[in-house]
Amino acid sequence: MTPTPIQRALAEQAYAEELAELARADRRPRPPNWRLSPWAVSTYVLGGTLDNGLAIAPKYIGHPRLIEIAIATLTTDRALLLLGIPGTGKTWVSEHLAAAISGDSTLLVQGTAGASEEVIRYGWNYASLIARGPTDEALVPSPIMTAMRDGKVARVEELTRIPSDVQDALITILSEKLLPIPELGQAVQAVKGFNVIATANDRDRGINDLSSALKRRFNTVVLPLPATVEEEVIIVSRRVAELSRALELPAELPAAEEIRRVVTIFRELRGGLTEDGRAKVKSPSGTLSTGEAISVVNSGLALAAHFGDGRMGADEVAASLTGAVIKDPVQDAVVWQEYLETVMRERHGWADLYRACRELAA
Repeated sequence: MTPTPIQRALAEQAYAEELAELARADRRPRPPNWRLSPWAVSTYVLGGTLDNGLAIAPKYIGHPRLIEIAIATLTTDRALLLLGIPGTGKTWVSEHLAAAISGDSTLLVQGTAGASEEVIRYGWNYASLIARGPTDEALVPSPIMTAMRDGKVARVEELTRIPSDVQDALITILSEKLLPIPELGQAVQAVKGFNVIATANDRDRGINDLSSALKRRFNTVVLPLPATVEEEVIIVSRRVAELSRALELPAELPAAEEIRRVVTIFRELRGGLTEDGRAKVKSPSGTLSTGEAISVVNSGLALAAHFGDGRMGADEVAASLTGAVIKDPVQDAVVWQEYLETVMRERHGWADLYRACRELAA
């Protein structure tokens, strides 16, 4: 039987060969229930070359010390909080850390405004609960409870979107490594290897600040935006290539120069200054992160593949770019129009992109 194609492979599936080779080559001490040593986890995330010549692709491009601090935190009794604006790779890093450490990135709690304590602690199969009362069989463990029982890493995405009283359900888990189940007169004690990686940002609406008691249970690592244009171009190029293969887009991958134009526009608009430092520009309401730059290029590729000649040009870039910049139809439209006329119009070699963006903005 032909296997059903998967739209998005898990990190442990997509990089199974790398993880297996790292495990074979890894001779360093491993914390209890870790699949790899901290050194090997770092090599997996940051990239490197093994003794057998296998190249490990970097999953994170940035300051390596941040990843080393994150990994070292997970070897202690402190949980890890990855903080940064949307699109800085927090989810991407947390998934790969969990895959490398536990071989399982699926123990995930997605933070939402409507999340209840059940997503952190446990729930019940209500048919069984009504028929037989609270029993072990009626208990529905949360991903965090499962991670505690198995000695694995659990992930909590968008922690600050979870209501504050629900967030605090983590305090006992993180401080005592214990999850009481009073209905059964039992408690789950965490097996060695258990820890939590949470992600959060301070830019979205509907944010619930962490209590000081919960903050103390986390070691915070801030993931910044890429420091240079070159670094950001590499990140966007790598992710676009991976997504293009996964989505099987019948289009040529864009040249680095085309990606550089998108990245340059994003960096100038979010920084409020042109690349040469000579002119100030207004910033739109959106964050214009690296993640959004990846989406712009990927959307341009999809347009070129299905409604063009398979080669992404200025028309395809402009279509995706305009939608990414203009989130507020009034304020952002003015900002974008001014950028087009004062910066893009005067830039050598950008006439095609200026024309395409100008037609859409008209």
